Amino acid sequence: MNYTIIGAGKSGLYAAFLAQDLGHNVFLTEAKTQEQAEAAAKELAQHSIDAEFGGHTDKGLQADIIVVSPGVPPTNPFIQEAEKRKIPIISEIEFAWRQLDTVRNPVIAITGTNGKTTTTALTAHILNQSGKKAIACGNIGTAITSVVRGLEAGTILVVEASSYQLDRIVHFRPDVALLLNITPDHLSYHGTFEKYCEAKYKISLNQNEKNVLVLNADNEPSLAAAAHSRAQILHFGVHPLQQGLYVSSGKMLIPRGQPDSQRADIQHKEEQLMMVDELRIPGIHNVYNSMAAALAARAFEIRNENIRDSLMSFAGVEHRLEYVRTLNGVEYINDSKATNINSTWYALSSYSKPLVWIAGGRGDNNDYSTLDDLVRQNVRCVIAIGEEADAIFNHFSGVVRCVKAASMEEAVHRAAEYAESGSIALFSPACKSFDMFANYEHRGQVFKEAVMAL
Repeated sequence: MNYTIIGAGKSGLYAAFLAQDLGHNVFLTEAKTQEQAEAAAKELAQHSIDAEFGGHTDKGLQADIIVVSPGVPPTNPFIQEAEKRKIPIISEIEFAWRQLDTVRNPVIAITGTNGKTTTTALTAHILNQSGKKAIACGNIGTAITSVVRGLEAGTILVVEASSYQLDRIVHFRPDVALLLNITPDHLSYHGTFEKYCEAKYKISLNQNEKNVLVLNADNEPSLAAAAHSRAQILHFGVHPLQQGLYVSSGKMLIPRGQPDSQRADIQHKEEQLMMVDELRIPGIHNVYNSMAAALAARAFEIRNENIRDSLMSFAGVEHRLEYVRTLNGVEYINDSKATNINSTWYALSSYSKPLVWIAGGRGDNNDYSTLDDLVRQNVRCVIAIGEEADAIFNHFSGVVRCVKAASMEEAVHRAAEYAESGSIALFSPACKSFDMFANYEHRGQVFKEAVMAL
């Protein structure tokens, strides 16, 4: 068969390599110039894979199937022409899924506007610490197409799935699906919030009665996924539930039995999994993430004791409320993965110490007013950077001290100047990274280097 791969990022490269390994004719098309994608061009040449750079030509349309990388929008003219010609277009996770024996290698898939990476890493951590073998892959940074061949029987794939990837699935069916939350994001790609939700709901599109769908009971758009699913539904939240996991009085509880509406004297009984303050990772959002990961592990019959021990030992992931260093009594925290307002809301609410907050990047119709109360309560100074610097400065300058910085290095120096001993310098941008950096990892690394250079 003739395969065209759109995009020379990690997922595109490994999709191309997999298609080649399977004996297909492969062509890769990339919008960036060869100079801009120099490393990818060298790898493709080493594998003798035909490729074009600097735009998509009709050559890529001579295909039996197209595998599209995340972030290539449906409005892309090349995509639209392929659809007119009725060429099947699938995502990388769909392509990988078709190569899996899911009896030998079960799949847990995790999506949501926020918390995907932490929950994916945490779920794999629990499974590995409990005697299972699990691989965290997908949008977390390890392309699923790079791991699907030659898997040891029993290895569980824990897949972080973005809305971009889910939007182009056909048969993808995880044994356990987690939908953590949905808030407005990626609207420039999906067009409307409703279409964004529909893409998220596809995580359960092909699930059946033997599969499990885990939903956030405190997030209405997430709950609506139940109407689109045939799977067994479990919930997590911070109010009493009949099944799943919930938090009450600082305890993470597993419901036991059903409440009896006819007998008021019969109390709802539950089992304590752990105390919330035993979690190593801070913030209420990580309480939610931990409950979701715990439910995924319980679906694979992991003992509660192993889940509790694993949750207590998990220290978090890079670029997500990542501790960098303490200097002159100031803690520096890297939250570069906070690419939207909602994610930064959780970051600002995770600490009781005064904050100097570095924010900015490329906006996505950002509404900063949702952060006003937290900024008044917790933030002593805002340092604005990137394309959104003016918007952030104009919005918050009437709320709290606010300054602008022309670079990450200047922002870090300003933070060191304004932060007092006992406070936290928090980099939580609330914006995309593409104005100044290649991606959020690059952005977070530059922040950490600037902090270590102080």
